[in-house]
Amino acid sequence: MKEPKLIRFDWAIKRLLRNKADHTVLEGFLSVLLNDDIKIINVKESEANQEHFEDKFNRVDMLVENSRKELLIIEIQNNAEVDYYLRMLYGVSKAITEHILSGDDYSKVRKVYHINILYFDMGDGSDYVYHGVTEYRGIHSNTVLQLNEKQKKFFAKERVQDLYPEYYILCVNDFDNAAKNSLDEWMYYLKNTEIPEYFTARGLKEARERLIFDNMTEKDKNAYLHYLDQTLYERNSIRTSYHSGKFDGRKEGLAEGKKETVSTVENLLKQGVTDPNEILKKLREYLDLF
Repeated sequence: MKEPKLIRFDWAIKRLLRNKADHTVLEGFLSVLLNDDIKIINVKESEANQEHFEDKFNRVDMLVENSRKELLIIEIQNNAEVDYYLRMLYGVSKAITEHILSGDDYSKVRKVYHINILYFDMGDGSDYVYHGVTEYRGIHSNTVLQLNEKQKKFFAKERVQDLYPEYYILCVNDFDNAAKNSLDEWMYYLKNTEIPEYFTARGLKEARERLIFDNMTEKDKNAYLHYLDQTLYERNSIRTSYHSGKFDGRKEGLAEGKKETVSTVENLLKQGVTDPNEILKKLREYLDLF
């Protein structure tokens, strides 16, 4: 039996997974990543999901509230941004300040998890999943500052880092496609837009059933294909403008990049490649040559 064509996770977040009936997919992903049992009680709309060409090169994000009133930001970025580390900091700071009322004491500050699914080179590292926390170490003893018993009771937390934001960075392109555990199975889907039947990670079964390209309406299919085209053309435009020395001349780079992307797609269609996900893979392979 032929495997169904699935849609990308970023598009699913943008259009489908905001429905309460589909929260099991997101809950599965978050539970696997955080090694916790995550229950979603609210999905907040983000201004970053505007249907607009100039919107940060198809950045997609989602703000989720779980059953413990913690905030989880899921951000997917397709193209490189040199200041991305600082944008992560800004996003967390903005979420914290927007979810505390003027006059509230500091105990009302929400715990925030910032989850970044990236399709570009974030930095110099040998892993594909990174986790960042805040801790305080003695400059003489190298010991970690801990909460005392009174503080543990007051905050209902065990560690200082439990009070502070946590960051997860998933470098999708660095994953080697060897799925050794549940998180790797999710990484495989994020990279390949495929979920083999033998994968058992929480949420993937529901993703295989609900995120099928052929089950979408014609309107959503066309919008999805346009989204893929736009994403690839923007990525190609950045590369083209960079290599032609026109990084500051964005209009010229975008125009040249669009020509190259359209030409590549036309050649694939002539070769009989019509599956949108297969076209996406081929274009990624082409762009990675630069």
